[in-house]
Amino acid sequence: MADEKELRCLVDGEPVNLEGSLRLSELEVGLRNRIKRDYPQSKVDDYICGHHLLKYRLEHVDALINADMKQTRKINQKLTKALQSDDYDIIDVNDTLKDSLTFGQKVSDDVARFGGSWGFIFVFMFVLIGWMLVNGLHLFGVNFDNYPFILLNLVLSCVAAIQAPIIMMSQNRSADRDRMMAENDYHVNLKSEHELRLLHAKVDHLAQNQVPHTMEIARFQLEILGEIRQELAELRTREPRRDSAKRRESHHENMDHS
Repeated sequence: MADEKELRCLVDGEPVNLEGSLRLSELEVGLRNRIKRDYPQSKVDDYICGHHLLKYRLEHVDALINADMKQTRKINQKLTKALQSDDYDIIDVNDTLKDSLTFGQKVSDDVARFGGSWGFIFVFMFVLIGWMLVNGLHLFGVNFDNYPFILLNLVLSCVAAIQAPIIMMSQNRSADRDRMMAENDYHVNLKSEHELRLLHAKVDHLAQNQVPHTMEIARFQLEILGEIRQELAELRTREPRRDSAKRRESHHENMDHS
């Protein structure tokens, strides 16, 4: 096994020790690939010093952040585009039909509304009973339709013949209203589904990519802080040595002068 003094950084070739360096095989795949991109001749058993590793870790953190921001921006653009999409305008069916009503359509709606009410039934029963009493009992000397009330049957047949198509006209308008409402519901559901897919994609991106990247970035930050503290500790240990060496040199110079 190689001695610690023989270990050298693959970046600048300077001697390194085991405490202040790491082997490439001990690094994450993304970080190792980033180093191998700059130094293709490097091997997995090569070492890199903490100073240069700090640079690559910062670059890797920036790459993760930029990738997350780019993906988030892309999803937000799609979501904004879907929210602002004007491919189909949702219309108010009642207002649209109300503005386009003709006189005949208004009459058909009123006839259908009155024909399907208790008021029409009471009025119709009152007219039938009055007609039969007047003609059957000869009240007030009136006798224009004797039993079996053939004229009454003719009037009822005419009323039914006229009332049926008028009611069908109103039903056709109801069918148009239902069709327009169904189209509105379809487009609303389609637009909502598209927006929900984008929201699901955004949530999946947060859960699968951004959250793990955030945890990885936090771990990198802790490692970077540890390396910075280690370098500061090394600088602090070097400064007393330099001071002592300077004091010894000045002492020797004073002795020489004396």
